[in-house]
Amino acid sequence: MKKSSLEKRRHVVAWINKAEWDQVMDYLYSKDPALQRFALQRVSAWRGRYAHSTPVAVDCTADLVRCQVLDRSGQLDGDDLVLLYGAALVRFVNLITEKQQGRKARPLRRLAGKLNIPEWVVDLRHDFTHRKLPTLKWCRKGCEVVLEWLQQEYWSRQLGGGADEDWESQSDGEDEDADQKRQENELVTRQKEIEAYKAARDFLISYEKERYKCLDGIQEDKWLSPFADMSWLLGEIKQFSLDSSDLLVDVLLEDGFLIPTAEQLETLGCDLSEISSPSEPRIPQIFLRFWLPLLKMLNSPSFIHLFLEKLFMELKVLTNEQKDHRVFYISAWASEVILCNSNRFEYRFERKMQKKARMKDRIFVNRIQLRWQQLLTACLDAPCICTPHLLQLILDDMDHPLPQETQQKLLQLCSIYTQTSDMDFSLSKEQKHQPIYTLESLHEKQHSQLRRSSERSESSNDMKWADILSEKAKLLRGSPWQVCSDKVLWNNYPLGKVPGQSDDPSCLMTETYSVMMVSDQPVDLEGSRRQNAQGVSGPARTAEGLLWNQSDVNRLKSGLKLF
Repeated sequence: MKKSSLEKRRHVVAWINKAEWDQVMDYLYSKDPALQRFALQRVSAWRGRYAHSTPVAVDCTADLVRCQVLDRSGQLDGDDLVLLYGAALVRFVNLITEKQQGRKARPLRRLAGKLNIPEWVVDLRHDFTHRKLPTLKWCRKGCEVVLEWLQQEYWSRQLGGGADEDWESQSDGEDEDADQKRQENELVTRQKEIEAYKAARDFLISYEKERYKCLDGIQEDKWLSPFADMSWLLGEIKQFSLDSSDLLVDVLLEDGFLIPTAEQLETLGCDLSEISSPSEPRIPQIFLRFWLPLLKMLNSPSFIHLFLEKLFMELKVLTNEQKDHRVFYISAWASEVILCNSNRFEYRFERKMQKKARMKDRIFVNRIQLRWQQLLTACLDAPCICTPHLLQLILDDMDHPLPQETQQKLLQLCSIYTQTSDMDFSLSKEQKHQPIYTLESLHEKQHSQLRRSSERSESSNDMKWADILSEKAKLLRGSPWQVCSDKVLWNNYPLGKVPGQSDDPSCLMTETYSVMMVSDQPVDLEGSRRQNAQGVSGPARTAEGLLWNQSDVNRLKSGLKLF
């Protein structure tokens, strides 16, 4: 066996030695056209020696390199180059994927994907053969990508002197057989699922028929407990649930079973007008008792966990459809299960008869350790009109409850999202009467607040300016000067000049003034000494009254210079 296996591994090659192989590979992937032409000549010699057994990768590499050499030579125009590149790329895709095809034709994209060939290269081949010819730019890009793929998948993997084309020598029969076996296994699995689904429906339909038979002329207490002739059916359903509980719950949640039709409610005598409100759903008592024997028989922690998980998953699917009837009963069953696990304080002071009547209509009696964190997340992921009610039940019954403030905020956010405002969250009266704002109303409120604040600031500024003007007017009362209340652009006037003032400084003189003699004016002796010490002559004139007379003004006018 070892000798035969060694003989199979030996094969004749067309190159002289490993050095010639390395040289041809280096020259083909060089950018020098002369070296590439030499490598193409050597490949032509190999083809003569190989005849029809030339490796596909060598053939495709030579064809693509020849296209690049002719492209760089400038001897061909664009249309000729497109056709040349197209023939090489189509030949590459066809030859590489040919041996991957089995007995049945498979899409080239799928075969190329298994070989890590880019999908757009296959699309390029499709355009060449069936559609409008691609541009020369895309042809050059496709040639570069394919040459790089050939270098990685073929040329760089040569270790000895033989051609190692793993992607070409794969057993197509094995792939085809594996695909066929996988398809057969999938078909068998699907057939088993269909048979199990039919069995589940048959069991539940048989259960409904037996219950309807027991409905006529039977007392309520006896109807609540299953008859002996139903025990075998319940046992069969129990055994079926051990193997396919997931499938059984899915069938239970279909219309006509736990989700009643109008005909079923009418047959059971349910008064539709007495059904609870949509925001706080509860299962009608007679319909609950119809299914209690089955649910009590299936009762187990694993079944309850699965049942609640399926209920909230179904609610999540129904958020986009909003089927009111189905949403109501899905939420009502979730509410019934959570209430069965509840130990709320209002039950502590009930009498024995009341407790017995309440326990009679419960799916299970003993408290179950529910997965509260997952349950809370599932409830919030399935928003509907019943979500605030279900969320309140979950928060009230959690083993490790959230802080009260967190619960209130969570319930408020839930009511805002589901647009339900009639929930009582144990809040203060002020919080209950607070309106629920939309994004538009909040924007309007913000704009109105900004507008009112700007108006208040403007009015306050006007009042302050009016007070300042009145104070200045009081100070100038009895004086020839007065406050100007006009809006004047003072930037247009130089310093020291007022609107309407002439160039003659005498206009600043007042009509009535008094003259004070120099001898009557108080003299600052210290200031005079300081000025005399500094060489400044003249007395210092400081007085509260007017210091200038007509002669002073004339002297100022005579010494005034204008530029």
